[in-house]
Amino acid sequence: MNVRAVGEYIRKQREGSSLSLRKVSGLAGVSIPYLSQIERGLRKPSADILQAIAKALRISAETLYIQAGILEDRPAPEVAAAVMSDPAITERQKQALLQIYEAFRDETKSRARKTTRRAPAAKVSASSRRGTTGRPSSGAGRGVKAPAPRSPHPAPLRSSATNRRKEV
Repeated sequence: MNVRAVGEYIRKQREGSSLSLRKVSGLAGVSIPYLSQIERGLRKPSADILQAIAKALRISAETLYIQAGILEDRPAPEVAAAVMSDPAITERQKQALLQIYEAFRDETKSRARKTTRRAPAAKVSASSRRGTTGRPSSGAGRGVKAPAPRSPHPAPLRSSATNRRKEV
């Protein structure tokens, strides 16, 4: 298993999905330091951990297993042979399925190349989120509650005299 390549792949998938290390570690059920070590190629994750990370990243576990060298990449001819040997569909349907399948494979390869080339997103500093006063804007600070929304139809004002019933 090429631990460094697997870690790099996981990191690129996480960054490509705009997920923080904290978010993925929480979804995968692993600690932040452990996930960080996996991403840096310092730890060799088990198949179970890879599966949990794949689920958190919403990618197939098989993809991570292939990256880790646990599984071999299945060649496309197996799929093509299965489609072509199915007697329940017509030749035209078989060709259409194979074209769709190839389009999906090409799209996946293209997406993988793009995430490999993508530069990490720039971090926004706390000072750039602040307004001109230097304080966090719109209640972004801790313990600040936003005001309750006002009703577009205010309640009518009534005097105590209108609330009383006249008795005759």
